[in-house]
Amino acid sequence: MSKSAEYDVAIIGAGHNGLTAGCYLASEGKRVVVIEALDKAGGMCNSGYTLPEAPHHMIHPCALDLMSLRVHPMVPDELELARHGFCQERMLPGYVFLHPDGSSLVFGSSPEETAGEIRRFSEHDADAFLELMKIVYAFVDMALPQMRADPARFNFGAKMKSLAALLKNIKLKPEIMALMGSPAYTTIMERFEHDVTRSALCCLLGAAGPIANEGSGIAFALLGFVQRFGLGRSIGGMQNLSNAFVSRFKEVGGELILSTRVEEIVSEARKVKGVRLADGRILGAKAVIGAIHPKPALEMVTSGEIERKWLTRVALAPANSQGAAPVKVDVALSGQISYKRHESLRTDDVSFRKSGIILGTAEGVIDNFRCAARGEVSKMPYQWMTAPTGMDPSQAPEGQDVAYLYPVAMPVNPTQGWDAIRDDVAQMLIDQASEYMDGLKEFEIARNIDVPQDWEARYNVHNGCVVHIDTLATRSGGMRPAAGLGGDTLPVEGLYFGGAGIAPGGGVNGLPGRITAARVSRYLRKKYRQ
Repeated sequence: MSKSAEYDVAIIGAGHNGLTAGCYLASEGKRVVVIEALDKAGGMCNSGYTLPEAPHHMIHPCALDLMSLRVHPMVPDELELARHGFCQERMLPGYVFLHPDGSSLVFGSSPEETAGEIRRFSEHDADAFLELMKIVYAFVDMALPQMRADPARFNFGAKMKSLAALLKNIKLKPEIMALMGSPAYTTIMERFEHDVTRSALCCLLGAAGPIANEGSGIAFALLGFVQRFGLGRSIGGMQNLSNAFVSRFKEVGGELILSTRVEEIVSEARKVKGVRLADGRILGAKAVIGAIHPKPALEMVTSGEIERKWLTRVALAPANSQGAAPVKVDVALSGQISYKRHESLRTDDVSFRKSGIILGTAEGVIDNFRCAARGEVSKMPYQWMTAPTGMDPSQAPEGQDVAYLYPVAMPVNPTQGWDAIRDDVAQMLIDQASEYMDGLKEFEIARNIDVPQDWEARYNVHNGCVVHIDTLATRSGGMRPAAGLGGDTLPVEGLYFGGAGIAPGGGVNGLPGRITAARVSRYLRKKYRQ
C-alpha cells in the first residue's frame, strides 16, 4: 500500500469529540491528523452566517445550550479552551416553561427555587417536587461517576463513588429503581396534580425521548442536571467553542484537513493501516478513530474485513427508533422579540429574553410523539425556542434578533415526505411560536428549516439522529452502540469509535472523545512495547 503520509492516529470527523480526542493525543506527542468532509470544523457544534437574505444574523444549525458541558466540565478545563477564546456564560433564568393560558414556570437554580415557582400553582405539587428531587439527586450522584468513566475499564474509584452514593441513599433505593424503570409520564401524572406542573415536567423531559415508554424515567436525570448545574451559552456562538478546540489542537501539533471525505478505513488481516481519501491519497496510521456515527464508520472499513454480524448489529442499533426526531427552524429578525403576555402575568419583573423557552402541554407531548410514530405531524404545539441574541447581542445587527425554534418530536419519515410538507410545517411552527414570542412574524427577514434527512446528509448521522444512538438504559455504558462494540476493542485492531455513539452518549461535553483518546493511547503504548 503506497502512503502519502504516516501518522500515529487518523481521526475521521472534526466535531467536538474528534477534536477532543485529537487534542489529548497530540499533547502526548502523537502525530495526529483530523479529516473533516465539511469546509469548517465543529460538526453539529457550529454556527455561521448562512442565510443569504440576512448575512449578518448568526445561525446555529444544531447545538446551542451548554448543559452537558456544565455537568462534565473537565474537557474545556483540561484543554485550557478559555485561553483559546472559549467563553461561556450562565443563562439566568435557564429554562422557562410557558403554558397556553399565560402561566409561566421558571426552572430555578435549585430545587427550592423551582418548588417556589410551583407553589404559585399548588402547595401539594411544590412539596411533591422537593420529595422527587431527593430521589433524582440520589440517582444523579450514583450515575455521574460512571458517566465520566470508561465502561471498558474496571474503574475502582468510580465504582466506590457510586457505591458511597448508594449507601448514603440506601433507603431510597426502591424509589430510585421505580423511578428509573417506569415511564416518566406515569411518575409525573401520579405525583403532581396541577396542569402547569405536569405540563412543564413533561415538556422538559420530552427532550430525552418518548416519555410514555417503559424505562423513560431515566430522563429525570435531565431534570437533575438542570437543577444542579444550570445552563450556559458559548459567547460568540457555538463555532467559537469549536474554533477554540481547533486552536488548541494546532497548538499541540495536530494537523487538520478540511473539505475532504474519507472513502475507506484501510484494513489488512483485520488490522488498521490507515485511511483512503476521496482524492485518492492514503494516509497511513497505526490507529483510526471514527468520530462519526458508528454505522458509517464500520461501513468505511475495507470490504470483507468486518463480519456481517457486526455490520448488522450497528446498522440496527436504535437511532430515532420511535419515529420521532427534532427539526429546526431559524428565523432572522429585523427587530427584537419579547414574551409580553407571559411576563405581564408575573409579579417579579423577570425577563425571559436570555432563557430557553419550553412551550406545550402534557397532552401535547404525548400527541407529538404518537403522531410522529405514525408519520404524521401533530397539530398540538410542543416546542423549545429561544433568541440566542438575547444572551449575546453580537450575533445580529444592533436591535435585531435571531429566533431558534426546536420542535422535539416531529416525524423522521412523514407519510407525505418532507419535501412535500417542509414549508407548511415551518409556517405552522412559526405560527405556533408566535403565540408566545412577540415579533416573530412581524420582524421576519428570512427563515430556514432543517429536518432529519438534512442532518443525515450534512453530518453523516444515521436516520438523522443527533445523538447518534437513542438515549436508552439498554444503550448505555459498554452496550453503546451495541453489544460487543462498546468496549476498547473493535473487530478490526486499531479501530475505535469516538463520537456520541459510545458512552456516555450525546451532548456537548467531549467525554466520548476523551475516553477514546485514553483507549488509543493505551493501545499505542502496547504496540510500541511489542
